[in-house]
Amino acid sequence: MAERLQKLLARAGMGSRRASEALIREGRVTVNGREATLGVRADPVRDEIRVDGVLLPPPEDLIVIALHKPAGVVSSLRSQDGGPTVRDLIPLPQRLFPVGRLDMHSEGLILLTNDGELANRLAHPRYEHEKEYRILLDRMPDAEQFEAWRKGVVLPNGTQTLPAKAWREKGGGASPWVRVVIRQGLKRQIRLTARALGLNVRRLVRTRFAGVDLGDLEAGDWRKIDPREIALLLADPPQSKAGKTRHPSRGSHAG
Repeated sequence: MAERLQKLLARAGMGSRRASEALIREGRVTVNGREATLGVRADPVRDEIRVDGVLLPPPEDLIVIALHKPAGVVSSLRSQDGGPTVRDLIPLPQRLFPVGRLDMHSEGLILLTNDGELANRLAHPRYEHEKEYRILLDRMPDAEQFEAWRKGVVLPNGTQTLPAKAWREKGGGASPWVRVVIRQGLKRQIRLTARALGLNVRRLVRTRFAGVDLGDLEAGDWRKIDPREIALLLADPPQSKAGKTRHPSRGSHAG
């Protein structure tokens, strides 16, 4: 089936649709030997699509992986000082893109997909996908600190966090475990918010991302998500501002 060329490029991992459009404008894309222009449609099965002379691979069945990232593992595709990455934990041959990054010391749910367009969509801040965390603090927040976390705080760089949900975890006993749900993905947002409130994070575990739950996955384990979860990922969140506003900052490591 013929589709817009920039959509096919984004799905193949060439970047966002905007980045794919730039490739076309720069004359780096050809369809059946002819330089492509914006608005061209192509069939990835029948047409020969090349970027910088390299043949675009044929479309694959959609794959979305839910991974429990252990602490000490990098959530990008590039290793830091030879350490393990999330890609090292998935023994599949397909090219996979991580979504919803966590910093090295954080744990929990990360998604990986072979669909570059879906990866960009899930990572884009304008959709405000919910992310839920279990957080072990150095002490339990008081009522004032909980209220400030819910309303939003000003981070050291001057960024105002959006309103969040925050509550004490049930059944945690005397341990200062709390739950927080955010719709942003600012770099180190949870840790910086806690610090701004006079608290320190001792452990951070993401348990939910955009309708997909970590479930009972142990650290290092992964699974392919089911069709119901894929439908949740493809749907716009109820509070999404997609197409209406632009977020001032594209975050990456919310932990």
